[in-house]
Amino acid sequence: MVTILGINAYHGDAAACLVRDGVLVAAVEEERFRRIKHWAGFPSEAIAYCLAEAGLALGDVEHVAINRDPKANWGPRLRFVAANRPSLAKIADRLKNRAKVLGVGDELARAFPGQRVSAKVHHIEHHRAHLASAALVAPFDRCAAVSVDGFGDFASAAWGLAEGGQVKVSEGVYFPHSLGAFYTAITQFLGYPHYGDEYKVMGLAPYGEPRMLDAMRELVRTKPDGTYELELSYFRHHTDKLDFEWKGGAPSFGDLFNEKLCELLGPRRQPDEPLTQRHKDLARSAQARYEECFFRLLNTVHAKYGVDALALAGGCANNSVANGKVRRRTAFKRVYVQAAAGDAGGALGAAFAVHHELVRGGPRFVMDHAYFGPGSTPQQIDVCVAAHRSELDLAGCSVETVADESQLCTRTARAIAEGQVVGWFQGRLEWGPRALGNRSIVCDPRRADMKEILNRKIKRRESFRPFAPSVLRESVAEWFEDDDDVPFMMKVFPIREEQRARIPAVTHVDGSGRLQTVTQAQNPRYYRLIRAFFEQTGVPMVLNTSFNENEPVVCRPEEALACFLRTRMDVLVLGDVVIRRADAG
Repeated sequence: MVTILGINAYHGDAAACLVRDGVLVAAVEEERFRRIKHWAGFPSEAIAYCLAEAGLALGDVEHVAINRDPKANWGPRLRFVAANRPSLAKIADRLKNRAKVLGVGDELARAFPGQRVSAKVHHIEHHRAHLASAALVAPFDRCAAVSVDGFGDFASAAWGLAEGGQVKVSEGVYFPHSLGAFYTAITQFLGYPHYGDEYKVMGLAPYGEPRMLDAMRELVRTKPDGTYELELSYFRHHTDKLDFEWKGGAPSFGDLFNEKLCELLGPRRQPDEPLTQRHKDLARSAQARYEECFFRLLNTVHAKYGVDALALAGGCANNSVANGKVRRRTAFKRVYVQAAAGDAGGALGAAFAVHHELVRGGPRFVMDHAYFGPGSTPQQIDVCVAAHRSELDLAGCSVETVADESQLCTRTARAIAEGQVVGWFQGRLEWGPRALGNRSIVCDPRRADMKEILNRKIKRRESFRPFAPSVLRESVAEWFEDDDDVPFMMKVFPIREEQRARIPAVTHVDGSGRLQTVTQAQNPRYYRLIRAFFEQTGVPMVLNTSFNENEPVVCRPEEALACFLRTRMDVLVLGDVVIRRADAG
């Protein structure tokens, strides 16, 4: 038996996974336990969960794989230092981080006192881990693999060919040039300073026009070889120390751009400043330029390898708008994006890279669902509800157990069809940033006012951000202009024009939807719920948004119940337990 613990540490979205004999047993982000979004540092709680799920002690783990290799890419590093002479503070900061990464064994010993640490530690280069996280668990025997993100191990992109359980990395883009850094700089410029806010720009973009595309082309330029480079005079990440840190676990860093960007684009937006059409046009222009560079790179990769399957990873692979256009804008016909495409997924990639180095041949694990986090037994749910019964009584809630799954789904679907907001807590927690039907809030996609209701009752987020549909897989072609498997909600497709008026709550301003396809094999209970809604309404989907309120997605029953009680959610379904407010509906 080969047991491998995969880790993403000392960066945003710290995470851990456990792979045993080539099969993923458990995977979870540290934020789900710490309750701080994008928690950075060492993922001790996630590691403890993975070990418990596998029934192992730390001493049973034979190998530890971390998605960082401080010894990688030394040629580009030395050339950069010689040519640019970055500040001494920046160099000292990098050396400090390097020491942390190299001390994983010591960190494990501190986090698990009294337990034996005998595992061999493997350092897997950042982008090699990203590539492995998608290509080695994709449903392809042979595919091109592309990783694009901000930075990791002095690189911002890499690509290669995956076959036979190996990813042969051939080329890359190195610091200081980065599509991820470009997109993050514009995100900061538009008044979204928090780590991971890029999705807000992606959601804002359809409200604008690409009127500033020429300026964006000045910021990031394509090269004859299909790659890209930044016009560095507008940026400061390559010369100054940006103070990346994680105070209390929350990652943060300074502006990537300098004042010259304001000369090009006008004044930056402050976080509390109203959005104007200019801001929307900036978002659209940035998205358009990102797509130009991204698709040019992908077409270059396709020409190099001549395969029609593509595995995408890296933080930029969370750009679901671009992902949904790959089959239309490039020569690739099949596209796989893993559930945790960003840095959390590096833990998974590092583990599978090590597995395939150690074990050649044999069956290959395919990741076709994302339910690898903590679950709760019926007994744990009952104990949780009993402990909070007085609060539920005070809130005027009824509590009942509906053991028959068919009845449970039929009744819940009826509540959704009546316009009620339902918290749906089932099975094991999802791996990755998306709620995929086990820690979801589900609503009626037919109601034009549902976005307003959700934002007023629960989410309290920007009004321009869209909500996503969970769709029965067999119904996708009837409702969307592309027919594809999207189990992880990582692609946006145009909704058929004749269907848009029927599902306004999940139709974005540009007529698109970020769908999740649901099959009975992947998630039987969630499929049955959507099927019940379909039978009652003729619409084979529900609105699905993450079960949270400006916090990480709920993990345990206690967090789900607390979220229900402090918001105006109508119904909470915890396993077989149905909790309903007296004034629901």
